[in-house]
Amino acid sequence: MWGHPGWHEDPEWKGAWGPNPPFHTPVFVLTHHPRPSIEMDGGTTFHFIDAPPAEALEAARQAANGQDVRIGGGPTMIRDLVAAGLVDHMHIVVVPILLGRGVRLWDGLEGLEKDYAVEATSSPSGVTHVTFTRAGV
Repeated sequence: MWGHPGWHEDPEWKGAWGPNPPFHTPVFVLTHHPRPSIEMDGGTTFHFIDAPPAEALEAARQAANGQDVRIGGGPTMIRDLVAAGLVDHMHIVVVPILLGRGVRLWDGLEGLEKDYAVEATSSPSGVTHVTFTRAGV
């Protein structure tokens, strides 16, 4: 989500959001190409770390100081965090297109519905919003 292929080879690349990204909080970018943190306008600071997803989530929780933490990313990272029981609420948007390749989000998460309340809402465009809320949260 941070950048185009090869972004790590461009030291001037600061993301696709312009000088004032919409986050206004610390953002932790999981990467195999760490670089120094980048402070942007509006309070966004991008931190680049090479760590397992659970470790990066813990760093984000510490930076959030008791506030909610949002996770964005690919299916492998999301699957790892859900399997470890580290996600309380999840909003997945299913778009009716076939890309022909990629990583499957649900592999290895059989029985997920036992731990989460699941709600699906379809829109006229064909997009389906699926929310998962951990029982007891």
